[in-house]
Amino acid sequence: MAAAKKRSFSENEVTDTRNVKILRGDKPHIAALILARGGSKGIPLKNIKMLAGVPLIGWVLRAAVDSELFDSVWVSTDHDEIEKVAKAWGAQVHRRSPQVSRDASSSLETIQEFMGLNPGVDIICNIQATSPCLHPYHLKEAVGKITDEGFESVFAVVRRHHFRWEEVKKGACTCTKALNLDPCSRPRRQDWDGELCENGSFYITSRRQIEKGILQGGKLAYYEMGAEYSVDIDVDIDWPVAEQRVLRYGYFGKDKPEVVRLLLCNLSGCLTDGQVYVSSQGLEMVSLNTRDCMGIRILQKENVEVIILSSAENPIPKAMAERVSAQIGCEIQHGVENKLSEVERLRKDRGLEWKEVAYMGNDEPDVQCLNLAGLSAVPLDAPLVSLNAAKYTCTRAAGRGALREFAEHIVLLKKKAKAQLEQDLIHRNTF
Repeated sequence: MAAAKKRSFSENEVTDTRNVKILRGDKPHIAALILARGGSKGIPLKNIKMLAGVPLIGWVLRAAVDSELFDSVWVSTDHDEIEKVAKAWGAQVHRRSPQVSRDASSSLETIQEFMGLNPGVDIICNIQATSPCLHPYHLKEAVGKITDEGFESVFAVVRRHHFRWEEVKKGACTCTKALNLDPCSRPRRQDWDGELCENGSFYITSRRQIEKGILQGGKLAYYEMGAEYSVDIDVDIDWPVAEQRVLRYGYFGKDKPEVVRLLLCNLSGCLTDGQVYVSSQGLEMVSLNTRDCMGIRILQKENVEVIILSSAENPIPKAMAERVSAQIGCEIQHGVENKLSEVERLRKDRGLEWKEVAYMGNDEPDVQCLNLAGLSAVPLDAPLVSLNAAKYTCTRAAGRGALREFAEHIVLLKKKAKAQLEQDLIHRNTF
Protein backbone atom coordinates (compact mmCIF):
# COMPACT_ATOMS: atom_id res chain seq x y z
CA MET A 1 0.00 0.00 0.00
CA ALA A 2 1.34 3.39 -0.95
CA ALA A 3 2.12 5.77 1.85
CA ALA A 4 -0.55 8.38 2.43
CA LYS A 5 0.39 11.84 1.27
CA LYS A 6 0.45 14.63 3.81
CA ARG A 7 -1.98 17.40 3.09
CA SER A 8 -2.32 20.86 4.59
CA PHE A 9 -5.80 22.13 5.36
CA SER A 10 -7.20 25.60 5.24
CA GLU A 11 -9.32 26.77 8.18
CA ASN A 12 -12.52 26.52 6.12
CA GLU A 13 -11.81 22.91 5.13
CA VAL A 14 -11.68 21.67 8.72
CA THR A 15 -15.03 20.97 10.34
CA ASP A 16 -13.91 19.23 13.54
CA THR A 17 -13.56 21.86 16.32
CA ARG A 18 -10.68 20.07 18.05
CA ASN A 19 -8.71 19.75 14.80
CA VAL A 20 -9.15 23.49 14.16
CA LYS A 21 -7.71 24.25 17.58
CA ILE A 22 -4.77 21.91 17.07
CA LEU A 23 -3.99 23.44 13.67
CA ARG A 24 -4.08 26.91 15.23
CA GLY A 25 -1.99 25.74 18.17
CA ASP A 26 -4.82 26.42 20.62
CA LYS A 27 -5.44 24.21 23.64
CA PRO A 28 -8.60 22.08 23.28
CA HIS A 29 -11.25 22.40 25.99
CA ILE A 30 -11.24 19.19 28.03
CA ALA A 31 -14.30 18.58 30.21
CA ALA A 32 -14.92 15.93 32.86
CA LEU A 33 -18.51 14.70 32.99
CA ILE A 34 -19.96 12.42 35.67
CA LEU A 35 -23.40 10.99 34.95
CA ALA A 36 -25.49 10.74 38.13
CA ARG A 37 -29.15 10.01 37.55
CA GLY A 38 -31.37 10.04 40.63
CA GLY A 39 -33.38 6.96 39.70
CA SER A 40 -30.87 4.20 40.44
CA LYS A 41 -32.75 0.91 40.75
CA GLY A 42 -30.06 -1.16 42.50
CA ILE A 43 -29.25 1.30 45.33
CA PRO A 44 -31.59 4.32 45.69
CA LEU A 45 -29.66 7.61 45.30
CA LYS A 46 -26.50 5.52 45.13
CA ASN A 47 -24.44 8.38 43.75
CA ILE A 48 -24.67 10.41 46.96
CA LYS A 49 -24.78 7.55 49.45
CA MET A 50 -21.97 7.86 51.98
CA LEU A 51 -18.93 5.67 51.29
CA ALA A 52 -16.26 5.86 54.02
CA GLY A 53 -17.65 9.22 55.11
CA VAL A 54 -17.76 10.80 51.63
CA PRO A 55 -20.65 10.89 49.13
CA LEU A 56 -19.89 8.27 46.45
CA ILE A 57 -19.71 10.93 43.74
CA GLY A 58 -17.37 12.98 45.93
CA TRP A 59 -14.52 10.49 45.46
CA VAL A 60 -14.35 10.93 41.69
CA LEU A 61 -15.07 14.66 41.84
CA ARG A 62 -12.14 15.13 44.23
CA ALA A 63 -9.85 13.24 41.84
CA ALA A 64 -11.08 15.20 38.81
CA VAL A 65 -10.78 18.62 40.45
CA ASP A 66 -7.39 17.91 42.05
CA SER A 67 -5.96 16.64 38.76
CA GLU A 68 -6.02 20.29 37.57
CA LEU A 69 -6.40 18.74 34.13
CA PHE A 70 -9.89 19.77 33.12
CA ASP A 71 -11.11 23.13 31.88
CA SER A 72 -14.48 22.30 33.42
CA VAL A 73 -15.88 19.56 35.67
CA TRP A 74 -19.56 18.67 35.36
CA VAL A 75 -22.17 16.42 36.89
CA SER A 76 -25.18 15.52 34.75
CA THR A 77 -28.22 14.82 36.91
CA ASP A 78 -31.99 15.07 37.16
CA HIS A 79 -32.12 15.18 40.97
CA ASP A 80 -32.05 18.19 43.33
CA GLU A 81 -30.04 16.53 46.12
CA ILE A 82 -27.40 15.22 43.72
CA GLU A 83 -27.12 18.72 42.27
CA LYS A 84 -26.47 20.18 45.75
CA VAL A 85 -23.77 17.62 46.52
CA ALA A 86 -22.14 18.10 43.11
CA LYS A 87 -21.87 21.86 43.58
CA ALA A 88 -20.53 21.41 47.11
CA TRP A 89 -17.71 19.29 45.66
CA GLY A 90 -16.75 21.87 43.05
CA ALA A 91 -18.66 20.73 39.96
CA GLN A 92 -20.91 22.56 37.55
CA VAL A 93 -24.27 20.94 36.89
CA HIS A 94 -25.86 19.87 33.62
CA ARG A 95 -29.55 19.50 34.41
CA ARG A 96 -30.44 16.73 32.01
CA SER A 97 -33.77 16.62 30.20
CA PRO A 98 -36.50 14.03 30.91
CA GLN A 99 -35.76 12.48 27.51
CA VAL A 100 -32.35 11.26 28.69
CA SER A 101 -33.37 10.54 32.30
CA ARG A 102 -35.39 7.41 31.66
CA ASP A 103 -34.36 3.92 32.80
CA ALA A 104 -33.73 3.00 29.17
CA SER A 105 -31.62 6.09 28.40
CA SER A 106 -28.01 5.36 27.45
CA SER A 107 -24.90 7.17 28.66
CA LEU A 108 -24.18 8.17 25.07
CA GLU A 109 -27.55 9.94 24.72
CA THR A 110 -26.84 12.01 27.84
CA ILE A 111 -23.32 12.87 26.70
CA GLN A 112 -24.65 13.91 23.28
CA GLU A 113 -27.17 16.22 24.94
CA PHE A 114 -24.41 17.71 27.10
CA MET A 115 -22.11 18.25 24.10
CA GLY A 116 -24.94 19.89 22.18
CA LEU A 117 -25.46 22.38 24.99
CA ASN A 118 -21.71 23.01 25.38
CA PRO A 119 -20.28 23.53 21.88
CA GLY A 120 -16.95 24.76 23.26
CA VAL A 121 -16.06 21.33 24.67
CA ASP A 122 -13.62 19.42 22.44
CA ILE A 123 -12.68 16.37 24.51
CA ILE A 124 -15.02 14.70 26.98
CA CYS A 125 -13.90 12.50 29.87
CA ASN A 126 -16.89 10.51 31.08
CA ILE A 127 -16.00 9.41 34.62
CA GLN A 128 -18.13 6.80 36.34
CA ALA A 129 -19.38 7.88 39.78
CA THR A 130 -19.15 4.25 40.90
CA SER A 131 -15.33 4.12 40.70
CA PRO A 132 -14.25 5.57 44.07
CA CYS A 133 -10.58 4.46 43.89
CA LEU A 134 -9.80 6.74 40.95
CA HIS A 135 -6.71 8.95 41.42
CA PRO A 136 -5.71 12.18 39.61
CA TYR A 137 -2.68 10.53 38.02
CA HIS A 138 -4.92 7.94 36.34
CA LEU A 139 -6.76 10.75 34.58
CA LYS A 140 -3.61 12.69 33.68
CA GLU A 141 -1.93 9.69 32.09
CA ALA A 142 -5.06 8.62 30.21
CA VAL A 143 -5.87 12.09 28.83
CA GLY A 144 -2.23 12.40 27.81
CA LYS A 145 -2.78 9.58 25.33
CA ILE A 146 -5.16 11.91 23.48
CA THR A 147 -3.44 15.27 23.90
CA ASP A 148 0.15 14.03 23.52
CA GLU A 149 -0.04 10.78 21.55
CA GLY A 150 -2.87 11.55 19.14
CA PHE A 151 -5.43 8.91 20.11
CA GLU A 152 -9.12 9.79 19.70
CA SER A 153 -10.61 7.48 22.33
CA VAL A 154 -9.15 6.08 25.55
CA PHE A 155 -10.88 3.85 28.09
CA ALA A 156 -9.88 2.21 31.38
CA VAL A 157 -9.18 -1.51 31.66
CA VAL A 158 -8.00 -3.95 34.31
CA ARG A 159 -6.12 -7.21 33.86
CA ARG A 160 -8.12 -10.26 34.94
CA HIS A 161 -7.01 -13.87 35.26
CA HIS A 162 -10.39 -15.56 34.86
CA PHE A 163 -10.95 -18.70 32.81
CA ARG A 164 -14.18 -18.27 30.86
CA TRP A 165 -16.59 -20.98 29.73
CA GLU A 166 -19.49 -20.91 27.29
CA GLU A 167 -22.89 -20.64 28.96
CA VAL A 168 -25.32 -23.52 28.47
CA LYS A 169 -28.94 -22.46 28.59
CA LYS A 170 -31.25 -24.36 30.91
CA GLY A 171 -32.76 -27.34 29.12
CA ALA A 172 -30.19 -27.35 26.33
CA CYS A 173 -28.66 -30.74 25.56
CA THR A 174 -25.18 -29.45 24.81
CA CYS A 175 -21.90 -29.39 26.67
CA THR A 176 -20.02 -26.28 27.67
CA LYS A 177 -16.65 -25.46 26.18
CA ALA A 178 -13.69 -23.33 27.19
CA LEU A 179 -13.50 -19.87 25.69
CA ASN A 180 -10.03 -18.73 26.60
CA LEU A 181 -8.03 -21.80 27.62
CA ASP A 182 -7.14 -25.34 26.68
CA PRO A 183 -8.48 -27.56 29.50
CA CYS A 184 -5.85 -30.18 28.63
CA SER A 185 -3.09 -27.67 29.29
CA ARG A 186 -4.26 -25.25 31.93
CA PRO A 187 -1.67 -22.49 32.41
CA ARG A 188 -0.44 -21.42 35.83
CA ARG A 189 -1.42 -17.88 36.76
CA GLN A 190 2.20 -16.72 36.64
CA ASP A 191 2.56 -18.15 33.13
CA TRP A 192 -0.52 -16.40 31.74
CA ASP A 193 -0.77 -12.67 31.10
CA GLY A 194 -4.52 -12.73 31.61
CA GLU A 195 -7.03 -10.63 29.66
CA LEU A 196 -7.81 -6.92 29.58
CA CYS A 197 -11.38 -6.11 30.60
CA GLU A 198 -13.09 -2.73 30.81
CA ASN A 199 -13.35 -1.64 34.44
CA GLY A 200 -15.77 1.22 33.75
CA SER A 201 -13.74 3.94 35.51
CA PHE A 202 -13.72 6.36 32.57
CA TYR A 203 -14.18 6.78 28.83
CA ILE A 204 -12.40 9.66 27.10
CA THR A 205 -13.18 10.63 23.52
CA SER A 206 -13.29 13.53 21.07
CA ARG A 207 -16.31 15.53 20.06
CA ARG A 208 -16.10 14.01 16.59
CA GLN A 209 -16.66 10.50 17.89
CA ILE A 210 -19.60 11.59 20.06
CA GLU A 211 -21.20 13.30 17.07
CA LYS A 212 -20.81 10.03 15.16
CA GLY A 213 -22.75 8.30 17.92
CA ILE A 214 -19.90 6.27 19.45
CA LEU A 215 -17.91 6.43 22.67
CA GLN A 216 -15.04 4.26 21.48
CA GLY A 217 -13.95 4.96 17.95
CA GLY A 218 -11.23 6.34 15.73
CA LYS A 219 -7.68 5.70 16.89
CA LEU A 220 -8.30 3.67 20.07
CA ALA A 221 -6.14 3.14 23.14
CA TYR A 222 -6.72 1.60 26.55
CA TYR A 223 -5.34 2.72 29.91
CA GLU A 224 -4.57 -0.14 32.28
CA MET A 225 -5.38 0.39 35.96
CA GLY A 226 -4.28 -1.87 38.78
CA ALA A 227 -6.82 -4.34 40.16
CA GLU A 228 -6.68 -2.59 43.54
CA TYR A 229 -8.10 0.58 41.98
CA SER A 230 -10.76 -1.17 39.91
CA VAL A 231 -13.83 -0.95 42.12
CA ASP A 232 -17.30 -0.74 40.62
CA ILE A 233 -20.40 -0.55 42.82
CA ASP A 234 -23.54 -2.04 41.31
CA VAL A 235 -25.35 -3.79 44.13
CA ASP A 236 -25.55 -3.46 47.91
CA ILE A 237 -23.22 -6.39 48.52
CA ASP A 238 -20.42 -4.39 46.90
CA TRP A 239 -20.70 -1.54 49.40
CA PRO A 240 -18.76 -2.95 52.41
CA VAL A 241 -16.12 -4.35 50.05
CA ALA A 242 -15.76 -0.94 48.38
CA GLU A 243 -15.45 0.82 51.77
CA GLN A 244 -12.53 -1.38 52.77
CA ARG A 245 -10.91 -0.90 49.36
CA VAL A 246 -11.34 2.87 49.29
CA LEU A 247 -9.94 3.29 52.80
CA ARG A 248 -6.80 1.55 51.61
CA TYR A 249 -6.48 2.64 47.98
CA GLY A 250 -8.73 5.70 47.62
CA TYR A 251 -7.56 9.25 46.92
CA PHE A 252 -7.96 11.46 50.00
CA GLY A 253 -6.84 14.78 48.58
CA LYS A 254 -3.66 16.78 48.21
CA ASP A 255 -2.97 17.47 51.87
CA LYS A 256 -1.09 14.83 53.83
CA PRO A 257 -3.31 13.63 56.70
CA GLU A 258 -0.40 12.68 58.96
CA VAL A 259 0.24 16.35 59.81
CA VAL A 260 -2.92 16.67 61.98
CA ARG A 261 -1.83 17.96 65.36
CA LEU A 262 -5.03 19.41 66.82
CA LEU A 263 -8.69 18.31 66.90
CA LEU A 264 -11.37 20.81 67.86
CA CYS A 265 -14.84 19.42 68.53
CA ASN A 266 -18.17 20.89 69.59
CA LEU A 267 -19.45 19.80 72.98
CA SER A 268 -23.15 20.10 72.17
CA GLY A 269 -24.22 18.28 69.02
CA CYS A 270 -20.97 16.36 68.55
CA LEU A 271 -19.58 14.99 71.81
CA THR A 272 -23.12 15.00 73.27
CA ASP A 273 -26.48 14.62 71.56
CA GLY A 274 -27.31 18.27 72.34
CA GLN A 275 -29.74 17.50 75.12
CA VAL A 276 -29.47 18.77 78.71
CA TYR A 277 -31.26 16.62 81.28
CA VAL A 278 -32.79 18.16 84.43
CA SER A 279 -33.36 16.04 87.52
CA SER A 280 -36.25 16.43 89.95
CA GLN A 281 -33.83 18.27 92.23
CA GLY A 282 -33.07 20.76 89.46
CA LEU A 283 -29.63 19.35 88.64
CA GLU A 284 -28.56 19.68 85.00
CA MET A 285 -26.84 16.72 83.33
CA VAL A 286 -25.44 15.73 79.94
CA SER A 287 -24.86 12.25 78.56
CA LEU A 288 -21.40 11.08 77.41
CA ASN A 289 -20.73 8.00 75.31
CA THR A 290 -17.80 5.87 76.48
CA ARG A 291 -16.84 5.19 72.84
CA ASP A 292 -16.38 8.92 72.27
CA CYS A 293 -14.27 9.23 75.43
CA MET A 294 -12.09 6.37 74.17
CA GLY A 295 -11.81 8.15 70.80
CA ILE A 296 -10.29 11.16 72.56
CA ARG A 297 -7.74 8.94 74.31
CA ILE A 298 -6.87 7.21 71.04
CA LEU A 299 -6.01 10.58 69.48
CA GLN A 300 -4.01 11.69 72.49
CA LYS A 301 -1.89 8.52 72.19
CA GLU A 302 -1.22 9.57 68.59
CA ASN A 303 0.02 12.97 69.86
CA VAL A 304 -3.09 14.79 68.64
CA GLU A 305 -4.26 17.46 71.07
CA VAL A 306 -8.03 17.46 71.59
CA ILE A 307 -9.96 20.58 72.67
CA ILE A 308 -13.74 20.66 73.15
CA LEU A 309 -15.63 23.86 72.33
CA SER A 310 -18.68 24.88 74.35
CA SER A 311 -20.43 27.71 72.53
CA ALA A 312 -22.22 30.66 74.05
CA GLU A 313 -25.26 29.78 71.89
CA ASN A 314 -25.64 26.39 73.62
CA PRO A 315 -24.30 27.15 77.08
CA ILE A 316 -23.85 24.67 79.91
CA PRO A 317 -22.90 25.70 83.45
CA LYS A 318 -19.17 26.25 83.90
CA ALA A 319 -19.09 23.81 86.80
CA MET A 320 -20.60 21.14 84.54
CA ALA A 321 -18.07 21.91 81.81
CA GLU A 322 -15.26 21.43 84.34
CA ARG A 323 -16.68 18.05 85.41
CA VAL A 324 -17.00 16.94 81.79
CA SER A 325 -13.43 18.08 81.13
CA ALA A 326 -12.17 15.97 84.03
CA GLN A 327 -14.21 12.99 82.83
CA ILE A 328 -12.97 13.02 79.22
CA GLY A 329 -9.41 14.09 80.02
CA CYS A 330 -9.07 17.12 77.76
CA GLU A 331 -9.52 20.89 77.80
CA ILE A 332 -12.92 22.53 77.28
CA GLN A 333 -13.13 26.09 75.99
CA HIS A 334 -16.26 27.41 77.70
CA GLY A 335 -18.63 30.09 76.37
CA VAL A 336 -17.10 30.48 72.89
CA GLU A 337 -18.92 33.29 71.07
CA ASN A 338 -17.17 33.21 67.67
CA LYS A 339 -16.00 29.76 66.55
CA LEU A 340 -13.73 30.96 63.75
CA SER A 341 -11.98 33.58 65.91
CA GLU A 342 -11.43 31.09 68.73
CA VAL A 343 -10.08 28.40 66.39
CA GLU A 344 -7.77 30.96 64.74
CA ARG A 345 -6.46 31.96 68.18
CA LEU A 346 -5.85 28.34 69.22
CA ARG A 347 -4.21 27.54 65.90
CA LYS A 348 -1.87 30.54 65.95
CA ASP A 349 -0.97 30.04 69.63
CA ARG A 350 0.33 26.60 68.68
CA GLY A 351 2.02 27.72 65.47
CA LEU A 352 -0.15 25.43 63.33
CA GLU A 353 -1.40 25.71 59.76
CA TRP A 354 -5.01 24.93 58.89
CA LYS A 355 -3.98 21.63 57.27
CA GLU A 356 -2.72 20.53 60.70
CA VAL A 357 -6.14 21.11 62.26
CA ALA A 358 -9.08 18.69 62.32
CA TYR A 359 -12.50 20.09 63.15
CA MET A 360 -15.79 18.45 64.09
CA GLY A 361 -18.88 20.64 63.99
CA ASN A 362 -22.59 20.24 63.53
CA ASP A 363 -24.32 23.42 62.34
CA GLU A 364 -24.13 26.69 60.40
CA PRO A 365 -21.70 28.49 62.79
CA ASP A 366 -19.18 25.72 62.05
CA VAL A 367 -19.22 25.97 58.25
CA GLN A 368 -16.17 28.25 57.91
CA CYS A 369 -14.08 26.07 60.20
CA LEU A 370 -15.25 22.91 58.44
CA ASN A 371 -14.16 24.39 55.11
CA LEU A 372 -10.77 25.61 56.34
CA ALA A 373 -9.66 22.62 58.40
CA GLY A 374 -7.36 20.03 56.84
CA LEU A 375 -9.78 17.33 58.00
CA SER A 376 -13.35 18.03 59.03
CA ALA A 377 -16.37 15.97 59.99
CA VAL A 378 -20.00 16.17 61.08
CA PRO A 379 -22.24 13.62 62.83
CA LEU A 380 -24.82 11.71 60.80
CA ASP A 381 -27.69 13.86 62.07
CA ALA A 382 -26.07 17.24 61.24
CA PRO A 383 -28.04 19.76 59.09
CA LEU A 384 -27.42 19.85 55.34
CA VAL A 385 -25.53 23.17 55.50
CA SER A 386 -22.77 21.57 57.58
CA LEU A 387 -22.94 18.23 55.77
CA ASN A 388 -21.99 19.95 52.51
CA ALA A 389 -19.05 21.74 54.13
CA ALA A 390 -17.50 18.70 55.83
CA LYS A 391 -14.91 16.43 54.26
CA TYR A 392 -16.18 13.42 56.22
CA THR A 393 -19.70 12.49 57.31
CA CYS A 394 -19.93 10.03 60.18
CA THR A 395 -22.23 7.04 60.04
CA ARG A 396 -23.08 7.59 63.72
CA ALA A 397 -25.11 10.36 65.29
CA ALA A 398 -23.96 12.97 67.82
CA GLY A 399 -23.38 11.48 71.26
CA ARG A 400 -23.61 7.98 69.78
CA GLY A 401 -19.99 7.33 68.80
CA ALA A 402 -19.52 9.93 66.04
CA LEU A 403 -16.39 11.39 67.68
CA ARG A 404 -14.88 7.90 68.09
CA GLU A 405 -15.55 7.22 64.40
CA PHE A 406 -13.85 10.45 63.32
CA ALA A 407 -10.91 9.72 65.64
CA GLU A 408 -10.46 6.30 64.01
CA HIS A 409 -10.66 7.94 60.58
CA ILE A 410 -7.89 10.40 61.50
CA VAL A 411 -5.67 7.60 62.83
CA LEU A 412 -6.32 5.48 59.73
CA LEU A 413 -5.28 8.32 57.43
CA LYS A 414 -2.15 8.94 59.49
CA LYS A 415 -1.20 5.27 59.18
CA LYS A 416 -1.98 5.27 55.47
CA ALA A 417 0.25 8.31 54.91
CA LYS A 418 3.04 6.84 57.06
CA ALA A 419 2.94 3.60 55.06
CA GLN A 420 3.11 5.55 51.82
CA LEU A 421 6.08 7.57 53.10
CA GLU A 422 7.90 4.37 54.06
CA GLN A 423 7.17 2.88 50.63
CA ASP A 424 8.51 6.02 48.94
CA LEU A 425 11.71 5.75 51.00
CA ILE A 426 12.10 2.12 49.93
CA HIS A 427 11.73 3.13 46.30
CA ARG A 428 14.27 5.95 46.63
CA ASN A 429 16.77 3.71 48.40
CA THR A 430 16.37 1.00 45.76
CA PHE A 431 17.60 3.12 42.87
